[in-house]
Parts: sequence; structure tokens; C-alpha cells
Amino acid sequence: MVCLVTFSVFRGSIQIFSYEGVIGFLTGTDWNAVEGRESFGALPYIVGTLASSAIAMVIGVPISLGIATFVSEMSPPRLAAPISFVIELLAAVPSIIYGLWALFVFRFWIRDLIEMPLYNAFHGSLPIFAKYPFGLDLFTAGIVLAIMIIPIISSICREVMRVVPNSQREAAYSLGATRWEAVRIAVFPYAKAGILGAAILGLGRAVGETILVTLVIGNVIGIAAIPTTLFSQSQTLSSLIANEFNEASSDLHLSALIGLGAVLLILTMIINIGARLLVRKMVKVPTGEKGRR
Repeated sequence: MVCLVTFSVFRGSIQIFSYEGVIGFLTGTDWNAVEGRESFGALPYIVGTLASSAIAMVIGVPISLGIATFVSEMSPPRLAAPISFVIELLAAVPSIIYGLWALFVFRFWIRDLIEMPLYNAFHGSLPIFAKYPFGLDLFTAGIVLAIMIIPIISSICREVMRVVPNSQREAAYSLGATRWEAVRIAVFPYAKAGILGAAILGLGRAVGETILVTLVIGNVIGIAAIPTTLFSQSQTLSSLIANEFNEASSDLHLSALIGLGAVLLILTMIINIGARLLVRKMVKVPTGEKGRR
């Protein structure tokens, strides 16, 4: 199935890769679908995808790890059970619900409570806060993506921590460690591969998210989609495909959108391959140490 999808996507991309060239398509910044003046470049949307996903990971991973640690290691059972149930419910909420909530409610909170204070305090000194915020921008998209991936990452991290043998914790306690120290020196090192895998799974979800990002990221095209501040409007690969696919005015325009899908597919594959290599490196045990055990 994966091979069939890959073949179909790259077959549909041949026309745009022949017209712009692979390098030209990946590094181009113009996006013009007018017949006779067609020009298509994917760079702004690659940058927008990576930037929004990075913001989501920076916010979402620490919060997810904190939730998982509290539920699996520190909270009493009568509190852990309802928290786990709520997290699982949040993981099942469709992204369109998050998107509509963000568009009609949450973006105003972000603009008034976070973006405006940051703009007023730092727009003259820090370039990342230099643009006047409107609430529909890269920062809002990143925060809402973080909210969406937190249930997924925290649920997996919680299960990974629960399978850590109690002997690891008991060994730490026997050395006089506190509960937090036992988690830090005994649980986290043992579960690091699973935690990394959970984070990469969340990253893959954030990179490929479509409708949520489409509603709140601003949806600009061309070079304007390359964010220069946290409060810049932008666009991702998937949001541009969603916005223009039904209105593709020519075969070349359609091929350009399929080409964006090919780029997104390659990006996702790179992330997953990199994650597997990292996990393999982290869980690899040196031969000499294994022999001594």
C-alpha cells in the first residue's frame, strides 16, 4: 500500500518536476497559477511546516512528559484514573473540532493574553516579536498543534513509564533518592527510547496536520509565507493543498499540488527514518557491557 501511494504521488509530480526542476521546485518562493505565467515553488511551505511543527514540539513535549510523569509516578490511583481517561478522550477529538475552537475562541485568547503583551514589551528589541499580532499566525497554529499532540505523546509516555521494572525504582530508593530523583535517574533513562518514539510520533502528526492549521495559520502564499517573526502569517504544505486542490486551474497547477504532497511524504519518511536510527542508537548495548551482565 505504501509503495502504491508513493508511486501514485511521484507519478503525479512528474510534470511539475520537469517544468520547474526538482531543485527549482524545492527552493522556489513564487506561487502563481495564472495560465501562461505559471511559477511554483515549495520552499515557503516547507519552512512553514517545519516552523509550526517545531513550535508545537517545543511546547507539547515537556508538557506531555510532565503529565505522563505525574500520572504514572506521582499521582494517587484515584486521581490517575480520571486524568488518564480525560487524556484518552482528548486524543480522540477530531482535528476539525480543535480547529473551529481555535478559530472562533482560542485565537482571541492567544492574541490578547500572550501575543499583545509580548509585542508591546519586546517588538522593538526582539525581531521574533516585531510584527503586530492578529491571532491568525504561526504562533497560534503552533500552540494549537501542541494542544492536539499532547494527549498522544503523554498517553504513550505514560504507558512506556508503566512498563519500567520496579527494580529500577527500588534501586534508586535504596540509595536514598527522592521520588523525583528516582524518576530522573531510574525511570527516564530506562524509558528514553519509548519517550523519543512518542515525541517523533507527535511530530509526524503535527507535520501532516491539515484542517486545523488551515483554519488558523493565516494562509498567505508566495514569499510572504516564509515566517520572519512568531506572529507572521504563513502556510504549510498540507494547508496549501487543502486550500487549492479543488480549484486547480490547470494540469500543471494540479501537478504542483501533488508535488507538495510528494515533498510532505519525503519529509515524513525522513522524520521516521531518523527516529528509528535514534531509537536504535539509544537502546543499543555495547558488546562488552552485555557480556559482563
